[in-house]
Amino acid sequence: MRRSVAILLDAAGFAVRQYDDAKALLDDLSRVNGDCVLADIKMPSIDGLEMLRRIRAAGSPVRVVMMTGHGDVATAVRAMKLGAWDFIEKPFASEALIHAIRTAFIGEPDGIAPDAEIHVFLERLAQLSEREREVLQELLRGKTNKEIGRDLEISPRTVETYRARIMMKTLCESIPELVRVAVRAGLV
Repeated sequence: MRRSVAILLDAAGFAVRQYDDAKALLDDLSRVNGDCVLADIKMPSIDGLEMLRRIRAAGSPVRVVMMTGHGDVATAVRAMKLGAWDFIEKPFASEALIHAIRTAFIGEPDGIAPDAEIHVFLERLAQLSEREREVLQELLRGKTNKEIGRDLEISPRTVETYRARIMMKTLCESIPELVRVAVRAGLV
């Protein structure tokens, strides 16, 4: 996977440096301070979240895009709270990965200033019904549809309907995007 992604990013014009594991990257952290790190959540010995925690503890400003094949909302929330720039789920389209890396280098998602993005997001949240807000809060706590349904005394299928409405009203294309903006807005 690492080699395939490196070839893709190299073809997209990025200078790519590969590390065998998180320890190797952490040992070389001073060389990557102005760069963007793409890391998997699941890695041998030191996982991606622990690596991200150590990068932040070292005071490094490097932007980190996390990827995973085992994505869940709770993991995305933890990654974003630790300072991940973005969180993408495998399998992902090549364009999605390239976009995530490019925006990490630019510094602002989709060219929107962070304050403006948060303001627009909060305006969209105002359109949510009370029940949709309740479902959103539970989603941001990392709960599954089944857990949310049990807690709110509605069926998991109804939770799915509310999730779809939340995504439509916030114009977020994925749960990781929703989590990213919610973390930046201070909702998590």
